[in-house]
Formats: sequence, C-alpha cells, structure tokens
Amino acid sequence: MGFIAFLKTQFIVHLLIGFVFVVSGLIINFIQLCTLVLWPINKQFYRRVNCRLAYSLWSQLVMLLEWWSGTECTLFSDEATVNTFGKEHVIIILNHNFEIDFLCGWTMTERFGVLGSSKVLAKRELLYVPLIGWTWYFLEIVFCKRKWEEDRDTVIEGLKRLADYPEYMWFLLYCEGTRFTETKHRISMEVAESKGLPKLKYHLLPRTKGFTTAVQCLRGTVSAVYDVTLNFRGNKNPSLLGILYGKKYEADMCVRRFPLEDIPQDEKEAANWLHKLYQEKDALQEMYNQEGIFPGQQFKPPRRPWTLLNFLFWATVLLSPLFTFGFGVFASGSPLLILAFLLLYFKASFGVRRLIGVTEIEKGSSYGNQEFKKKE
Repeated sequence: MGFIAFLKTQFIVHLLIGFVFVVSGLIINFIQLCTLVLWPINKQFYRRVNCRLAYSLWSQLVMLLEWWSGTECTLFSDEATVNTFGKEHVIIILNHNFEIDFLCGWTMTERFGVLGSSKVLAKRELLYVPLIGWTWYFLEIVFCKRKWEEDRDTVIEGLKRLADYPEYMWFLLYCEGTRFTETKHRISMEVAESKGLPKLKYHLLPRTKGFTTAVQCLRGTVSAVYDVTLNFRGNKNPSLLGILYGKKYEADMCVRRFPLEDIPQDEKEAANWLHKLYQEKDALQEMYNQEGIFPGQQFKPPRRPWTLLNFLFWATVLLSPLFTFGFGVFASGSPLLILAFLLLYFKASFGVRRLIGVTEIEKGSSYGNQEFKKKE
C-alpha cells in the first residue's frame, strides 16, 4: 500500500475532509442567506449567484468521487444525445438502487456544467438537514411530504416557479419514490399485481403523479426527458464510506433521450408511458447483468479540474487556522483546553458520521414499506 493509499484509510484524514465540507457549507449557507436581499431586486441574478454557491459545496463531494477515489463513469448513449448535454432544460429519470447513485449523477452534471443548477424533487425531511436541505432551499428545490393530497399544490407551484430559470437545469426524479430494497420490492410487486401492471425485477413500481405533474408544469421549459439506468461493474454495491476510503468503482450509465413532445399530454397516457419506460429499464438491467454492458456507444467525458481546485481553496482557508489553533491548545499544556478540544473532535466525528448516514440504504426511509396496498 502506497503512502497516498494509506492516508485515504485514516479516519483523521476523513475527519479533516468532513471539517472542510461542513464549515465551508455553513459559510456558504450564511452567504446564501445574505443573498435573499437580491431576490426582490433581481431574481435572476440571485439565482445565478446561488447556482455558483451551491456548486462550491456540491463539487466537494464530486471531488471525492472523481479525484479521491478515482471512480470512473462511462456513458452508453449516442453522439446526438451526448451533444445536447448541458445545452437544454431536461427532466432526469434515474434508478434508485445505490447509496451513491446521486453522486454519479452529480459527476455527470459537473462535467457538462450544470451541477450548480441541478434540481430534484426531494422529501421534505431533507429541508431540515444542515448543509444539504439548507442549500437546496436557496436553490428553490421542490420539497414534498410524499402524500399527494397534501403535496399537489406545493409541487405545482414550485415547478411553475422554475419555468423562467436562467441556467440550464437538470431536474432529477426518482420515480420509484424511495431507494430499492428487497422488502420494498416485494410490496411494490404486490401492488403491481393488484393493479394488473407488469412486474419489474430490478425496480420498484414507478409512482406516476410526480412525473406527470413535472411534465405538465415544465412543458415549454423542458426540452426532453433523459432516462438514466445506472449499474456498477463487478456487481459492486458502492457506498459513500467506500468512496471516502478511496475505493475505486466503475459506474456505467445508459442514457436515452426522449423529446418532450413525444410524451403524451394526457395524464393517464403519460403514466402508461412511464410504466412502459420502467419495463424497458428492467430489460436494460437484465441485459447488463447477463452481458456486463449496456447498448450504445461508449463515452467517457473528461473530469474537470474545478472540483479539485475548489476543495483545495476551502482546505487552505479552513485547515490553516485549525492547525494553528490545535497546536496552540496542546502547546498551552492546559488539561481543560485539551479536553475541550478532544471533546470537539469527537462531536465532529459523530456529526460527520451522521451526515454520511443520510446516504446509507439500511438507514433509508421506511417509505414504501407499508404492508397495505394504496392507490396512487
């Protein structure tokens, strides 16, 4: 094991990375709070500023994937589709099977210049998570309780507000509503059987309300829907902790582009279109499991230096005073100061671990585990 590989396994290094992310995130959140005064003066300028502030935070996580772990992402698509990336507003449909599927999506948005303006339909609980939810609030992310009767007006209003967004945005939808687990899959397929819908092997039954509403509200703004099916070579099941430890993974993403005019305007027909899409996604996963490859040309968009430079900037700004302060504490010889410093260290360790825990499958939401069948 080389020295760099050794460093990647050390918890103190992980803690320093976490420190940079958390403290820079709080600074960015404070700056975002200050930018609220821009909204009534120049809404579009406010949006552009917050896109760049969000980029400064999210790109630190992308840096871990691209530069720290060296994970490679390969696109399987066609040249015409790849040429549209970063040049239009789109809705992204991504399978939700892995802890770092969002991070693989983010690395693609970064490489095509839309990381800061990427959007998601997120569960409302995340709004109260420091850094993640707070940053999303200033980005006008649409939050929902995942109870359609309560969410309908909020979701429609939030989507319509994005109609004049000045930066090209990729709006991510996890149509399955929650991350895949065997328990959720079993219950989901019981629901499919009760509704007379084809069963899926690798996906949960898509929940159509969010998709049909997004298509209706963003029609005229969004140009296309990108269907993305993600898998990892070697049947790996990567985690954010694995990335933090420097483990390298190979992600394959099959991307298909559907012009929005090809998607039915009628809600029921659009829902049927989505169900058919998920049957195709299931077939793609089956093909990948059997052949180890997706159909289409292979593209490897080059990683850009900005994520690394951004992290090095924050690390320089924040770690220099931290090291100076720590040295001063231990040099003082004061047991009280040293104890307080160590207590702060353990609290920070706990906080970083809790943030990582947000992505873990076994600590995911219980949404979709209901033993009774509900109509959408």
